[in-house]
Amino acid sequence: MAGFFGMFDASKPGPGVSKNEPKKKRFFLFWELYFRKFFRLIIANLLYALVSIPVVTRGLAEAGLAFVTRNYAREKHVFLPSDFFDTIKKNWKQALAAGILELAISACLIFDIIYAWDWLNAVQGAQFMPLLFFAVSFFLVVIFCYARYYLYMQIITFKLSFKQVCKNSLLLAIAGFKENLIISLALLAIYALAAVLLFNYFWYVLAPLVILYVLLFPAFRSFLIQFTIFPLIKRTIIDPYYKEHPEEDLDKRHDLNLDVEESPKTVLEDGEQAEDPDVIFTDVGKEELPEETIPKQYSAEEMRKGRRLQKNTKDSDDDGTI
Repeated sequence: MAGFFGMFDASKPGPGVSKNEPKKKRFFLFWELYFRKFFRLIIANLLYALVSIPVVTRGLAEAGLAFVTRNYAREKHVFLPSDFFDTIKKNWKQALAAGILELAISACLIFDIIYAWDWLNAVQGAQFMPLLFFAVSFFLVVIFCYARYYLYMQIITFKLSFKQVCKNSLLLAIAGFKENLIISLALLAIYALAAVLLFNYFWYVLAPLVILYVLLFPAFRSFLIQFTIFPLIKRTIIDPYYKEHPEEDLDKRHDLNLDVEESPKTVLEDGEQAEDPDVIFTDVGKEELPEETIPKQYSAEEMRKGRRLQKNTKDSDDDGTI
């Protein structure tokens, strides 16, 4: 008798998931996915902190973290820390350039905001030129913050030149107003809470806030960004591409957990349809499942070994990008 009086029988298939299962609200799905990978995200956060200790390498850390959080947001598996560092290795030129560009633009915008604020305080009354300069500086800060939401996601996902990545980021900063606003409001709420705590209880909360930042915040911010912007990226970049190239990069679509239309089943001589060998899951609905054995469940060490063997046989140009 399998199992214990029919219970705990690994050979019995589970109830499965119907393809008509109603989708969860994205707010609840976000928190479900985040807490499902909570401790893995802490590890990713520590890797991020390690790589970004030299300020100029922050772009490398952002790229590695973007890959991890993108996959978790798309409900795909990640091998930590190997995937984190492999992503950096494959995209280090563009990621390093993006990080240095971010630092340079941030320094210029901070200087502009400070200069505009001092100019406003120095003049008597509301004058046009100081107000205009401050408004333009503030607008550029907003556009820059919005554009960087899309920077590293494109670097790790698409085969684009750095110029194209920057151009697309600026366009998406305007096109994705709703997504950008959601991300910004959530992050501003966290910044405001931290500022209030520091202003009122500085010496009591300084150390806990630093620890929370190192362990949690960058991964949470990146996960929030990847989860929120992917539908827009899919709608504006991925779907138009695959509409013109329906048969290309099927494996890349599976890597991003995108829906791929099933190939038609082959009709046999007796009129029955042969099962598609590439189909992993089938919709069983309310039908009774046949009793059959399930494949062997591999250990984590066996999976890592298989992954290393698979990587050695892949073409070196296959970097997981579209």
